[in-house]
Amino acid sequence: MEPCLGGCRFPRPGLLTRRAVLLAAAGLAARQAGAALPVPSAGTLAFRMVRHDSEIGRHTLTFERRGGALTVRVAVDALVTFLAIPIVRYRHRLVETWQGETLVGLVGETDKNGEHGWVNARRTSEGLVVRGSQTARYVAPENALDISYWNKRLMDGPMISTDDGLLVHPRVEARGAETIRLASGGTITANHYNVSDTFHADVWYDLTGTWVSLALIVADGSIVHYERL
Repeated sequence: MEPCLGGCRFPRPGLLTRRAVLLAAAGLAARQAGAALPVPSAGTLAFRMVRHDSEIGRHTLTFERRGGALTVRVAVDALVTFLAIPIVRYRHRLVETWQGETLVGLVGETDKNGEHGWVNARRTSEGLVVRGSQTARYVAPENALDISYWNKRLMDGPMISTDDGLLVHPRVEARGAETIRLASGGTITANHYNVSDTFHADVWYDLTGTWVSLALIVADGSIVHYERL
């Protein structure tokens, strides 16, 4: 405590108590908001990527909490070969920053066969300001989220491409509960969503809202399936 040098005025006991209660309530609200996000208890999600029954890569997410802040780090590495010759290389890195339930920052880089893409977003007084390798600066709609799939709220609004920053408005169709295979060979019940527009994907979330699986149609018409590890 700093020394009081003349003319000091001390708060009334009741005022101090009310202030403490308000601060405690604000802290609790922040913690509850953070808890509402579907963060896995283990702090990680990991998938193997399968094409034509062969594993072609891994997709991993790590979640780190510090107070009311949440940092999500995403890493995707995939390699497709033909007769042992590499024909597709994909490397993606993304960092999301959340405050409570609000996305406040986004930084991502992608390398597709040597073609570089990026996205950078920061929340300001205007809202979430997005820049990307394929788009001019824009302020995202309040309900927009980046396409990292782990947050089921993504299905409810516009989507920000993590490859290049483009804002897309896909059609989302709920297709009900299905049985999904895990990498272990076991199965889990999950809700299926079909996403279609400039890209096509099928996404599954379990009954707690945690991301379970993904299926994507890639450039050659084949399908890449995700199996959760």
